[in-house]
Amino acid sequence: MKNEGIEGTERFLSPDRGRGLRAVRHFSVGELVFACPAYSYVLTVNERGAHCENCFSRRDDLFKCGKCKQAYYCNVDCQRGDWPMHKLECVAMCGYGENWCPSETVRLVARIIMKQRVTTERTPSERVLLLREFESHLDKMDSEKDEMNQADIAALHHFYSRHISDIPDEQALTELFAQVNCNGFTIEDEELSHLGSAVFPDVALMNHSCSPNVIVTYKGTVAEVRAVKEINPGEEIFNSYIDLLYPTEDRKERLLDSYFFTCQCTECTTKSKDKEKMEIRKLSSPPEPEEIKSMVRYAKNVIEEFRRAKHYKNILFSCELLEMCELSQEKMGAIFADTNVYMLHMMYQAMGVCLYMQDWDGAMSYGEKIIQPYSVHYPAYSLNVASMYLKLGRLYLGLEKKTQGVKALKKALAIMEVAHGEDHHYVAEVKREIEDQK
Repeated sequence: MKNEGIEGTERFLSPDRGRGLRAVRHFSVGELVFACPAYSYVLTVNERGAHCENCFSRRDDLFKCGKCKQAYYCNVDCQRGDWPMHKLECVAMCGYGENWCPSETVRLVARIIMKQRVTTERTPSERVLLLREFESHLDKMDSEKDEMNQADIAALHHFYSRHISDIPDEQALTELFAQVNCNGFTIEDEELSHLGSAVFPDVALMNHSCSPNVIVTYKGTVAEVRAVKEINPGEEIFNSYIDLLYPTEDRKERLLDSYFFTCQCTECTTKSKDKEKMEIRKLSSPPEPEEIKSMVRYAKNVIEEFRRAKHYKNILFSCELLEMCELSQEKMGAIFADTNVYMLHMMYQAMGVCLYMQDWDGAMSYGEKIIQPYSVHYPAYSLNVASMYLKLGRLYLGLEKKTQGVKALKKALAIMEVAHGEDHHYVAEVKREIEDQK
């Protein structure tokens, strides 16, 4: 395939940011800027049986691979389409049985290696950026990241050496894993549930802003980039790499840790939303600055503690997770307002635990506390806001609160029609849910 570029855009050298993508024509809000098929992708293990391994369709009538009995497909065409990649895992899963447990990143890298073996030309995923051009930032990696990289390389050799001949050498693998960790994407559904991991080279060319003018959504294994602001010719096209809920210092820390740069976007230099995001409870005797700093440290520690703990989630342990959420909210609530982003973070985690435990009333109660502050803290057309309205709407309908349910679904739909596009199957599903209530 020749390098034909992406219509309406061009690759350029962005001041202070390196290479980037800019518009050469006007894009309206909601307009598709470009679509990019995945260069390589993998369905997460937890979604097997619910989604097709090849096209990621969600359906009830999937059939399983006759050999490994773990991969599911829509039909024979999907199974054939996935076989060049699935055959790697099919044989390995049969051989290792229950001991087959490579990480999602290892599975993705194995597929990239196989794809590179049979690909000699530029792919439709690489119209403006080749996968081999990905930044690895090896020179900026700390010892912890290096150890994780080495563990992934060891796992690749352990699970795939019998099935991939001539695995690349240590140096090449080190660079490839670093490239994928820094440039990979997680594919999510309409409620932001994790479906899988992928690399989309052209999408990876876009630089970050905490006030982005495009948003990335997924139609199966294709990434779609849509404008969420008016974009004029000559303007750079910016995506967001991270969750934008948090205050400036938190965002900068996350970007430096994961992507190795210090963000200098307008939102980071003006810190215009920080005061609202860090709202302090109105008390007769306001807390001292040191008390606030101490509570912020506590909040960050408990967020990290919860992140580690929830990997061991089961029904019994969920009660302890919920208690952790409630106790942390009680402690933080002595200083932070309910609209403070650290309070909202733990409310969101509590809502997730309630949904897992099928405590629908509890989940609804948390969702109702979260939704309005989310609408203030996040940019317009945020997927986080849309997914919260969607979850709330479906909870309301399940609890026979029809009017509230329809209202919430309509609010989700208004965002999704811009972010996902009016022709997306998720939009059609929500429209059907609303129509079914008439």
